[in-house]
Amino acid sequence: MTGSYVTADLPVFFVFLVCALFLVMWAGPRRGTVTEFYVSDGQLKPAHNGLALFGDVMSAAALLGSPGLIALTGYDGTLSVLGPAVSWIVILLLVVERYHSTSEFTIGDRLARRLRSRPVHLAAGVATLVVCLLYLIAQLVGASALTVGILGSAGRGMEGAVSAGLGALMVLYIVLGGMRAATLVQTVKAVLLVGGGIALALLVLARFDFSPGALLSSAARGSGHGDDFLVPGLRFGGGSTQLDSLSEQLALFVGAAGLPHLLMRISTVPTASGARRSVHYAAQLTVAFYLAAVVLGFGAAALVGSQVIGGDSPSGNTAVLLLAANIGGSLLLTLVACLAFATVLAVVAGVTLAAATSLAHDIYAAFLTRGTASGGRELFVARGAAVVVGTTATVLAVFARSLNVSFLIGLAFAVAASAIVPALLYSMFWKSFTTRGATWSIYGGLLTSVTLMALSPQVSGNAVALLPHLDFAVFPLRNPGLVAIPAGFLLGWLGSVLTGSAEQADAAPGARIDPEGREVAERVAGA
Repeated sequence: MTGSYVTADLPVFFVFLVCALFLVMWAGPRRGTVTEFYVSDGQLKPAHNGLALFGDVMSAAALLGSPGLIALTGYDGTLSVLGPAVSWIVILLLVVERYHSTSEFTIGDRLARRLRSRPVHLAAGVATLVVCLLYLIAQLVGASALTVGILGSAGRGMEGAVSAGLGALMVLYIVLGGMRAATLVQTVKAVLLVGGGIALALLVLARFDFSPGALLSSAARGSGHGDDFLVPGLRFGGGSTQLDSLSEQLALFVGAAGLPHLLMRISTVPTASGARRSVHYAAQLTVAFYLAAVVLGFGAAALVGSQVIGGDSPSGNTAVLLLAANIGGSLLLTLVACLAFATVLAVVAGVTLAAATSLAHDIYAAFLTRGTASGGRELFVARGAAVVVGTTATVLAVFARSLNVSFLIGLAFAVAASAIVPALLYSMFWKSFTTRGATWSIYGGLLTSVTLMALSPQVSGNAVALLPHLDFAVFPLRNPGLVAIPAGFLLGWLGSVLTGSAEQADAAPGARIDPEGREVAERVAGA
């Protein structure tokens, strides 16, 4: 891509960002309470929340990273869309209704229903912050890829500026608008993303007379790998690479049930049945969009060529932009780029809100002040926390901009799956689960996943790693899920067994345990 589109695109981006800012001012909180700021008073309609939930899930990885992986690695790249698509089954069957009926705002609130409040709030808050930071970094790296993809060499010097600007915008969005503003932008983004993704996929198919076979054959030729492009092995060959595939899919499948910004949205509807219907809507939209993403990935390989894509961006993040420019020139490129920026903005708003909520509610209100902080004080801290989280994510994104956004999302899922999901499921289904089991599971899963991530080939030991000039990659897998997830469950079981069942007396105030150990406490409304 070149800088020939600069004059056409920059005014459009300026108008887009101004409209986004006016949108948040219009959708800001009405009453100024923590319940309104965190979960919109829990009064969203299921269909509306389902659109917003889909908007939360569809990140830069869905629009940029997954088609990019498919364009570079063919069949193996399609595996990046399977985990998120089927992960709704885990959320729907195991989590939604139980979580809605026993949670206020955060994962820490859910755990504190049965366990000692301060330890589990702190542990859940730390894990939430790590997951959210990884997710935010992925979105900002995607924004950098957009800048270079649109402006060419002229955009190289603007990558940091765009990330900083987007970080500042997401902070403003949350500080001024809270959950209301996040829901509004996610709803608009969801409609545009589904419509835009399907429309672009239809344009690709039209180039091949709507023949999937012709598309795949042309993609195989354009990839430079021939028929190997359409069979397993190009990315995940034999040995440890097959375990790589399994590890990544396991992390994506399990981790969705532990993503803080998705769990937080479950509480924005008034009933558990409404939360279940929200997930139904989101799952249907997810499947529809990922079908379009597969077409876009193979279409990019066929019409642009894998070598061209890899030369423009070794991680493949600009594949969709190159495809749009090939099909419709500057106009279509601009529209797709604005759609991608809307995708990034919507997701970072939701994730930033989840991180700020956890920092203010779990760590400040529940742990530091022992529940004595007023609602107004907590709201003030939450807004300040949004600034801290946004700034930290923006700085870290500068150092990770060479990584594929799908990899970063995979890491976030792996941490969520190993540090959050075990404690969450144990607290819902195991009556003997204890505070020690929860903290061992969360901290142990977090430490295991982060350590293995740091020692993986994605961080050092090869040309596309985060630190390409160093080599300390002693862990062979690129995603730690295959080891870290069982470790999280094992530590949760071990900590609880060593504690024994005497911790029933440690249930949080207001929680009631029936004779079989199940929670029957009513959901407490936030102040």
